[in-house]
Amino acid sequence: MYLRILVSFALLLVLMTGCSNAMGQGNIHKVGMLVEHTVHDQVWGQKGYKGLLDIKDELKVDVYFKQHIQSKQSAQKAIEEFAQEGVNLIFGHGSSFGKYFDQLQSQYPDIQFVYFNGSIHGENITSLNFNAHAMGFFGGMVAAGMSQTDNVGIIAAYEWQPEIEGFYEGALYQNPDADVHIQYVNSWDNTSRAKMMFNQMKIDDVDTFYPAGDGFNVPLMKSIKESDLQAIGYVSDQSNFGDATVLTSTVQHVDKLYLLAAKQFNNGELPNDVLTFDFQDEAISLGDFSSTVPEGFKKKVKSAVEEYKETGKLPNK
Repeated sequence: MYLRILVSFALLLVLMTGCSNAMGQGNIHKVGMLVEHTVHDQVWGQKGYKGLLDIKDELKVDVYFKQHIQSKQSAQKAIEEFAQEGVNLIFGHGSSFGKYFDQLQSQYPDIQFVYFNGSIHGENITSLNFNAHAMGFFGGMVAAGMSQTDNVGIIAAYEWQPEIEGFYEGALYQNPDADVHIQYVNSWDNTSRAKMMFNQMKIDDVDTFYPAGDGFNVPLMKSIKESDLQAIGYVSDQSNFGDATVLTSTVQHVDKLYLLAAKQFNNGELPNDVLTFDFQDEAISLGDFSSTVPEGFKKKVKSAVEEYKETGKLPNK
């Protein structure tokens, strides 16, 4: 059922894009992935790596990946090496790859480039986006509903992240008296700065956190657990940090989008466009709920998610 939903949505995307958006040339040879940091972060990078392995298993093709790609020069070197291996589908695992692909794609007309969370697209570039605003909203709703101090905090990487505003709105929807503390690390992986912000929020009586940054997420989750405080998991289902710590998680099924995009490309059906995915597409979901979340409140949140999936409207609209 789950795969049928994704495949149906893939066909719908093709119909919606119309004739004006060219399709990828199709027929995968080999697949490459570029990662800004590492595939061992237990969050975003790891999800991408799982998607790459799913492509290998289901489509029976060779796959490659390169880590710590953080400049146009390193991206070009990696792309050239992939091209020499016969790779014709390359995933850039993050928004930064949009500008690299845009600058380099004309040199590699036989390669289809796919990246995440951006607005750049072109002759052989596709952008896959998550509606992180709604994700953040439901995370904020759970955080504020479970806070004992009426103080919740989001420690984010960058101000532009849509889940920040979503978290703020969701928290105030659930508890108008909540104080929402927001800090920006201005980096995905500056753990020391993120921990400094966490410690200050603890002083300010924050008891429920949303650590919204790939590189510093796991260290912060460990600190939250050690401090006997609460958290909303980010990108992955992080219930493994403990029932008393993780109330629920906002899960992005990045691996599913990898496989979906690869299948579309293989069939010559991947639009060179900006594509957006949400709860309705089963691309985002809430993870397991902690047993500490009252059954009535859990049902309220799940009902709000289902309503959003049916209407596209968040509860505060």
